[in-house]
Parts: sequence; structure tokens; C-alpha cells
Amino acid sequence: MTPHRYQEIRRTVQAGGYGHDIDWSENVKAPALPMDFAREAIFVICNSGMNRKAARVIYDRVIECLQTGNSPRLVFRHEGKVDAIIEIWRGRAKLLAEFLSLLTDEERLAWCATLPWVGPITKYHLAKNLGVDCAKPDRWLDRIAALYDTDTHTLCKSLSEATGDRIATVDYVLWRAAAEGWMRELKPIEQTPREIGGLFATT
Repeated sequence: MTPHRYQEIRRTVQAGGYGHDIDWSENVKAPALPMDFAREAIFVICNSGMNRKAARVIYDRVIECLQTGNSPRLVFRHEGKVDAIIEIWRGRAKLLAEFLSLLTDEERLAWCATLPWVGPITKYHLAKNLGVDCAKPDRWLDRIAALYDTDTHTLCKSLSEATGDRIATVDYVLWRAAAEGWMRELKPIEQTPREIGGLFATT
């Protein structure tokens, strides 16, 4: 992909109402407070393998429970994720201190993978939200990179160097454009609706 084509896509994403997300990506820093760290980690765990809109509803309910001293098990039935969420919430101060003690993006990225329910792909999502300048090789980015006979990390790094945007920003711009169907290079991925009702606890 040429820098010119990337800039075209970037303008499309901005015009589509996502300029504030681009600005956020360009300026995101490591969290200063344990609460902020926990929120980012829990958000990524909730989003793992789920529809974005459904995950947001679950995340909001989980955070409300935690902040009011209730168990997230009241609103979320996924045992593995709930266990991870509780572990991170309880250890948030210690975990943030560990994260901040690491000096390089590479160290912080590797550390993210040690957290419960954070895997080899979701570590990139979490690291990005914690201020690490990296790209997440998800299905959209991998498809785009394959069109240019490269990989996600190489593509995003080269466009970052050519345009001055952060690697994480390039990742976001390309992901958003692809997810919204704004990239003529890609054919849409057929979406299969997910049954999410069973993930919510009834009260």
C-alpha cells in the first residue's frame, strides 16, 4: 500500500466520524492510575472473541458491578473471563506498577501476554490501549497485508515511517476502514450473528 492510498483511507475514516479515535491513538499514553489500567484490561477481555456491541454492553455492566462492590458473576456467565476480570481487578495496583517498570514496547507487549485471558493476538489489543506502539494482526489487517504480499507488522510500520502516524494509528485506520466496508480493495467478510443472550446472567 502506498502512503498516498493510506492517506486517502485516513481521510475517509475521519470523514466517517472517527477523527476523535485517530486523535486518541496518536496521543495515548500508559495509564497513570490502577483503575485506568484495570478498565483497559477488562475491556480487552470482554471483547475477546465477541461482537463489539455485545462486548460493550457486558463491559459496562461488569465495571458497574466492580465499582459498587458486587461480583461480575451477577451479570456475566463466562466463567473463564470472569475469573480473569476478578484477578486483574484485585491486583490492579501491583499489575500497573509492573507494567510501568518495563522500559521498552517489546517488554510491555510480552508482559501483556502473561495476564489471564490475554492471548497471542489480544496482547496487541491491550498493549495498544496501554500506549504501546504496535499493530494487532487480526483478520482484517492480515487480509489487507496479504494483498500487498507482506504481514501486518511490516505494513503498519512502513506506513508509519512514511506518514508520521504511529504504528497503532495506522492499524486503527486500516481496521476501521475495513470493518466499515470503506476499502475497495477488500470484499466484505460475511458476518454470522452470534447468540449472546446466554452470556448474560439473569437476576
